[in-house]
Amino acid sequence: MHLLFIADPLESFKIYKDTTFAMMREAQRRGHALSVCGPQDIMWQQGSCVTAYVRDITLTGKPDVWFTASQSTPHERPQALKDFGAVLMRKDPPFDSEYFYATHLLEQAEREGAKVFNKPRALRDHPEKLAIMEFAKFISPTLVTRDAEDVKRFHAEHRDIILKPLDGMGGMGIFRVKDDALNLGGIIETLNKDGAQTLMVQKFVPEIKQGDKRVLVIGGKPVPFSLARIPQGTEVRGNLAAGGKGVAQPLTARDYEIAEALGPVLAARGLLLVGLDIIGDYMTEINVTSPTCFQEINDQAGFDVASMFIDALEAAC
Repeated sequence: MHLLFIADPLESFKIYKDTTFAMMREAQRRGHALSVCGPQDIMWQQGSCVTAYVRDITLTGKPDVWFTASQSTPHERPQALKDFGAVLMRKDPPFDSEYFYATHLLEQAEREGAKVFNKPRALRDHPEKLAIMEFAKFISPTLVTRDAEDVKRFHAEHRDIILKPLDGMGGMGIFRVKDDALNLGGIIETLNKDGAQTLMVQKFVPEIKQGDKRVLVIGGKPVPFSLARIPQGTEVRGNLAAGGKGVAQPLTARDYEIAEALGPVLAARGLLLVGLDIIGDYMTEINVTSPTCFQEINDQAGFDVASMFIDALEAAC
């Protein structure tokens, strides 16, 4: 099978931990051909199919020069997306306007016969912060608003809260406000842009000290190990990008309960790979754009997540 990965520039990959690289490595090991492009390399013109200007690559197995490409630039080789065995959308967030437009191009490619994972419409329908609203019984007390007074009332009720922007990633823009409400007004103004932007507020879950668990769900089935991202020092954020320490651990009974409830529902909507964020007993986010942590779980727990993913991809195609 010929696979197309839509991703960030290969030169930016940290292959010792990159999940897209782990997918590529397992796919090549099984004999699948690999091509890559960025969202900027996709185009459509009336009278023709959605086309990507791609590079055909081979992984070398070396840590320094880790791939070779048959083309020096993508513009040397255009190919219709429908001609690939599968197209994997692995562009990292943020989910900005250009990402949004890319999903529409990919949806047109689907109408032409392409098989795209995760499904473009499902990417649009499941914003990673807001998708939890559908599964409210699994989340901690949560408020979504752009109104400062709503936030102040929520704080008065719960006393210790987390505030975050809806378009953040890697822990960016997350604030904790304790019982003293220190600087609450300033934080609200920073996040909601004087009422122009919506934010999310959640009751602080003290189990963050044991980690913000990334629970991967592949083809509707949970990976049996999570990666707990544990905050370090005085930091409240467990995100690896914010300096958290990743520790692989078996899923708890509650992790399984949440993953097994959501997994089949999300898989039926075309979400082949999902990353659930769980703190203690509560789900905080549903990640669908570019879930990670394959290599950390494999390295620490010995479970080959990439193999499970390629199994599911092959079955879906």
